[in-house]
Amino acid sequence: MKLKRVLINDDHDAIVQSVAQVLESNGITKIDKTQYCDEAYLKLKKAELQNESYDLLITDLSFKNDHRNVNLNSGESLIEKVRAENPEIPIIVYSMKDQLQKVRSLVKKQGINGYVCKDRNGSKELSEAVSTVLTGGLYLSPQVGKALQPKSKMEIDDFDIQLIKLLSNGLSQEDISEDLKYKSITPNSVSTIEKRLNKLKIQFRAKNTIHLVAITKDLGLI
Repeated sequence: MKLKRVLINDDHDAIVQSVAQVLESNGITKIDKTQYCDEAYLKLKKAELQNESYDLLITDLSFKNDHRNVNLNSGESLIEKVRAENPEIPIIVYSMKDQLQKVRSLVKKQGINGYVCKDRNGSKELSEAVSTVLTGGLYLSPQVGKALQPKSKMEIDDFDIQLIKLLSNGLSQEDISEDLKYKSITPNSVSTIEKRLNKLKIQFRAKNTIHLVAITKDLGLI
């Protein structure tokens, strides 16, 4: 496989330029750049309609909100939408997040081709990821290399992460139940939420829910 045209989607100018330099060092010169997931999706669709499809999408996961109204507010939502319509395009995630369960979900559910962590070795690893994708392989940064191995006892499911995030926002168990019902997410009963949180407190040896939120934040799980 030869990469001819690549789309970079990131809302930090410095990161975009750094990624472009990595691509150029790999002989790729047709590079387009976006800072919004909606814009990235439209560029991908337009290129497809003009029979000039991109050969690779490199995207961050987190995007800051500003004055624009957006439909796709994260790299994950962009990937999900792109994958539903185009399961073949190679996708590399370039992100600060190093949560194993996040990487595992993106690889298994969305079929991403690479996950590179933004750190001191980010540019080097991104170059390696591009080379790996060229040969049809899967690349994961060393920090998340264990993502496809069996879960450790310190990992939690997406539902549990959502519960803890809602707790960290100051919601009570009753509030969380109402929030989940509003979003049509199940299970959503107060009793189930209480049981899940009690299980998590035991798992992480947390004294209370505040301690649980602090521990999971320190571990980078939320």
